[in-house]
Amino acid sequence: MKALLVLGLAVVLAPGLAAQQPGSGRPPSDSAQAEQLRTQIEQRFSARVQPELQLTNDQTAKLKDTQERFGPRRRALMQQQLQRRRALENQMQPGVAANQDSVRKLMEGLDAGRMEMMRIQQDEGKELGNYLTPVQQWRYNQMRERFMQRVGEMRRQGRGMGRGRAMGMRMRTRGWRRGI
Repeated sequence: MKALLVLGLAVVLAPGLAAQQPGSGRPPSDSAQAEQLRTQIEQRFSARVQPELQLTNDQTAKLKDTQERFGPRRRALMQQQLQRRRALENQMQPGVAANQDSVRKLMEGLDAGRMEMMRIQQDEGKELGNYLTPVQQWRYNQMRERFMQRVGEMRRQGRGMGRGRAMGMRMRTRGWRRGI
């Protein structure tokens, strides 16, 4: 459970860290640290998947390849969708007239993003079906779905966080990695 929590924190925090521009007041190593954290968490998640799904070494290697191929596409799309949602929230501020054309384009972008995510999931599912049994594939999808639900909960809880609180979460995450 701790591994899923830390993986969730990485998904929530890593895109923000990686998106920081030089001169933003954050050290340039943030994106490197975020990438390192994401990699470590993915390794831990994979280590947990292998015994839970009773994967052979060959299946584990193929799953790793699949994750490496589809993961970046999924993360990039999730980041785009997050940016679209934020832009929509900015357009929909109370007391300020929203730009109808911008809102329409952002909504269309969200729809297109959802369709693209479905295509990614379908493509990945076909590939997983080449080396996982249907039961293993279902269990893997359940594990990932539970994880994504937890990430969503963490995002909702973290919406009101200021920079100080977000930094504190990063520090606790780093502390957990060291066993503190």
